[in-house]
Amino acid sequence: MTRFDQLIETVEGYQRLAAENYARVRQMAEEVRAGLCDYIDATDGVCVQLVPPFGEFQPKAYGDQAFSVPPRGFRPLGPIAFGLAVRVSKGTDWIRVTTQCQKIGDAFILDIQGGESFKLGLPLNENDSNRLFEYVYNHVLNWFQLKMDQYEKGEYGTREIGFDFSRDTDSATA
Repeated sequence: MTRFDQLIETVEGYQRLAAENYARVRQMAEEVRAGLCDYIDATDGVCVQLVPPFGEFQPKAYGDQAFSVPPRGFRPLGPIAFGLAVRVSKGTDWIRVTTQCQKIGDAFILDIQGGESFKLGLPLNENDSNRLFEYVYNHVLNWFQLKMDQYEKGEYGTREIGFDFSRDTDSATA
């Protein structure tokens, strides 16, 4: 075997693991999206979407573009970020919760930007799921409550980075 053959073989193994990592994160993200929407229990339609973790977004299903790593081609082996857009009004107002997921040992660690980390197994078990859904829901709820409290105390003029907001303009004009 030449050095080049050894390099090719090693990179092929690396890409197999990157594909496995992507598939696991994608599966978990889909489970979190569906489960969180059920947990929130909006009776008037979809309340959680997978969206890109950075940049502008619309509250729609982005599929592969919701992840920081492409589904095909040469992929890095490492943490993968994705966004959870959560509807926060009966209308078309959404916020994005940015998350990053990485494998550590036999578990996945889901880091919520500006929040806690969760250790999860795949598939999600009911106890982990409920704890995670409750945390994400409270993370969003508490952000709004904190902003209201800061306003009432006159301390709301900070330069802190918060949630990203989006309005589904297609639905708003229909």
